[in-house]
Amino acid sequence: MRISKTLYGMVHDLVERQRGHLFSWVPVCFGTGIGVYFALKFEPETTVYALCCLVSMVALLIYMRFREGLAILCAGLAICLLGFCHMGLRSQMLAGPVLEFRYYGVVEGRVIATDRSASDRMRITLDQVRLDGVRNPPAQVRLSLEGDVPDIGARVMTTAHLMPPQGPVEPGGFDFRRHMYFLQIGASGYTNVPILHRAEGAAPWLAALRARVSDHVRSALPPRSAGVAAALVVGDRAHVSTDVLQNLRDSNLAHLLAISGLHMGLFTGVVFSLLRLVLNLIPAWRLHVPVKKIAALGALAAGFAYLLLSGAGIATERAFVMVAVMLGAVLLDRQAISLRALALAALIVLIRRPESLLSPGFQMSFAATLALVVCFAALRGWRGYWHHPAWLRWCAGLVLSSLVAGLATAPFGAAHFNTVSHYGLIANLLAVPVMGFVVAPAAVLILCLEPVGLGWIGYWIVDLGLAHILGVADWVSHWPGAKAVVVMPATHVLGILAFGGLWICLWQGRGRLGGLVPIICALWIWGQTDRPLALISQGGGLVGVLTEKGRALSRDTARGFVARNWLAHDGDSAHQAEAAGRWPAGDHARIFTAHVETTAGALKIQHVIGKTGQASLTSCSPGTVLVFSVAAGDLGDRLRAGGCTVYDPRTLRDLGSLSIDREGAVTSVRQVTGARLWSGAPPINRQARF
Repeated sequence: MRISKTLYGMVHDLVERQRGHLFSWVPVCFGTGIGVYFALKFEPETTVYALCCLVSMVALLIYMRFREGLAILCAGLAICLLGFCHMGLRSQMLAGPVLEFRYYGVVEGRVIATDRSASDRMRITLDQVRLDGVRNPPAQVRLSLEGDVPDIGARVMTTAHLMPPQGPVEPGGFDFRRHMYFLQIGASGYTNVPILHRAEGAAPWLAALRARVSDHVRSALPPRSAGVAAALVVGDRAHVSTDVLQNLRDSNLAHLLAISGLHMGLFTGVVFSLLRLVLNLIPAWRLHVPVKKIAALGALAAGFAYLLLSGAGIATERAFVMVAVMLGAVLLDRQAISLRALALAALIVLIRRPESLLSPGFQMSFAATLALVVCFAALRGWRGYWHHPAWLRWCAGLVLSSLVAGLATAPFGAAHFNTVSHYGLIANLLAVPVMGFVVAPAAVLILCLEPVGLGWIGYWIVDLGLAHILGVADWVSHWPGAKAVVVMPATHVLGILAFGGLWICLWQGRGRLGGLVPIICALWIWGQTDRPLALISQGGGLVGVLTEKGRALSRDTARGFVARNWLAHDGDSAHQAEAAGRWPAGDHARIFTAHVETTAGALKIQHVIGKTGQASLTSCSPGTVLVFSVAAGDLGDRLRAGGCTVYDPRTLRDLGSLSIDREGAVTSVRQVTGARLWSGAPPINRQARF
């Protein structure tokens, strides 16, 4: 009894010392519930949600009754459970038809968006979809195409190949099927034939406005900077060339293309400063009108217009919420930039789009902002900082902000994109000030001068600023060793890292240093990551085995997307053709053979490609793993009877991609992801076709 009372007292005192700072933990608890939902391998039943709601209500009643000590922990539990239930409700609301088979035929729909794929092909997204022979088609489909891109709102028709949203390229990898589910895209594919215009149709007014603004911006600037300017103004990245995009990525400046906190903050900050300056020039207004609050309202309206014009993407919406909270604090005479304001912004975003918790944009944006708020709050309390000249403080602040933001986002960028930019700090120091002091003010100048026909002045300044930024990206990205690739961490590593970082930033007192323990543990686990000995793609089109030289691939051209991801996850910068040259045996009648050493002994893997490979395969030694790129049919049954393990597109369709570890154990995507709403929807009704 004495031990329990002592423990209760310790917990009570520990929590009570955090009084006044507990609201910052609300989005952390809410996000934890969302994370638990995604970590499950099954879809919760209604009774599970009912039980969670009941427990959360009881926990909240306990908190309202006592409001101290362990009661606060009960409130945290209730918030976690509410986050779990909210994510479940959101998933159910977004459920829709998903294509369950490969389709080739007529596709008709209305163009609602255009973008560019990873293979540098233009893509269109269609709604109001009609597919030949499909009674209940997906709500939206995405098509890669060649040739001219139709206008937003046009009703188009073409013949295309469609397939269901694909799962991870390997167990534990990024789940593209889940990503497409929350975008409500039920099929994707490509067409190699011209797009036919059925009718112009009525485009959504906002999408049509964005398209017109994008065309106008690109027509007013040189080709190299035109695409970047369109991306900054309306979020249209379809016209950014691949070499420019790669230079920005390699120099850690790609974040300048995403309309996020930096752009929204710069734009609204410029509007706020200009309005406040103009209003202060009028003596009567300066003395009798709350100029600062009027300027905040004007900046808020400008930010909302920018949000709509940019397409209201997840990153932009998140940035607007953060800016709105800060400007709202100005209206209420509160501190604009604080942990409480940031926590409120995070909570609003998670309530609005809880699935964004898993996106790199959410993680990197809030990690950078949180680190900057905590760092500069500590700096404000250091008296020696204010004894230096203003210009020196400005330079130090610029270097420190770039360094802190870079360190805070580096683990998330490395985990999601498998790359680290060695000279990102230098590139940001040279480019970000130009974005803030040249490009953003010039954009506001364009809005002011365009009605009187003098917008060319602002465009000229924007072009100068973007030319400098692109020049920095091109220069830094070609430095020796500008970019390094890193191995993909285990799924739980980011969660441990995030917990440690949150503890350091949010916990008050010396105990915050305890957050270093999970960070060190996570980095150690990351460093000990052991990649699979063998990988088999969904559909059996590609096999990769780990050799002393790196991952060896069975094909040098096919399945390029899968190959790029496998190599990136290995921390390997080789191209597919180079990796194919590592294969231990040559092409023998389209059968590729490799031996991998597991703790259980040598394992023989054969990749049988096409009908030609099947025709030359008559038998196999017991224990061999055979991967067919086409249906094995009766041959597969005979080989299985002989003691071989056979995988073909039919069996891999349900299992997904496979991995074989050093113990010889086989893991499938289905085992890792489980049975979720996005991993297997009810089949779409399909009419018989002959």
